[in-house]
Amino acid sequence: MTDLFIQLSIIDENVATGVEALQKLSIKLLARIVIDLISAFFLIRYVYFAFHKRSELFFTFFMFNIVIFLICFLLNKVDLSMGAAFGLFAVFSMLRYRTEDISIKDMTYIFLLIAIGLINAVGKIKGAGDLYEYVFLGGINFLIITIAYLLESKLIFKKEAVQIIIYDNIELIKSGNNALLIEDLKNRTGLNIHRISIGKIDFLKDATQIKVYYYES
Repeated sequence: MTDLFIQLSIIDENVATGVEALQKLSIKLLARIVIDLISAFFLIRYVYFAFHKRSELFFTFFMFNIVIFLICFLLNKVDLSMGAAFGLFAVFSMLRYRTEDISIKDMTYIFLLIAIGLINAVGKIKGAGDLYEYVFLGGINFLIITIAYLLESKLIFKKEAVQIIIYDNIELIKSGNNALLIEDLKNRTGLNIHRISIGKIDFLKDATQIKVYYYES
């Protein structure tokens, strides 16, 4: 009978320990996923959408971020090494949607959201408390979002745009007429063109393909 009581007490202790561990894990998961989702929301809504005005990729962005976060967080709790986590991150970062609607800029945002999900899932500071870790993760996310915003804005450098046009006055493409060509293109397009690049020339049609570069207003 004594042995039975001892075994039951051991079982009760193990159950209590398991419940306590599960509660701690749930709190960490909740805190980290809140930080992750808030960071992803600010990056998507106030950086990506603010500058590109496209909402059709919102589902893709959020799902990439959430799935990466959950996979890395759960695998990290079964002793997944940091090297393996970055290996998983590299696999996902190499994914490429086979569609013309996904631009290089869109893929960059997918990469950033994967990085945010990974950082928030497995980021740790040895010897630091949970609160300090959460503050640190929030700071890292804020830094990523701030850098993305500054690079998208005109605060650091002007944003250069490019257009390809078919030009009919091929007399001006001769060497030495570059200034006249740019001035004519400015008058015709209304764009503040500062440089050009001449492509294919069709003498039969008296037309040439020109790339014009200008700063967005």
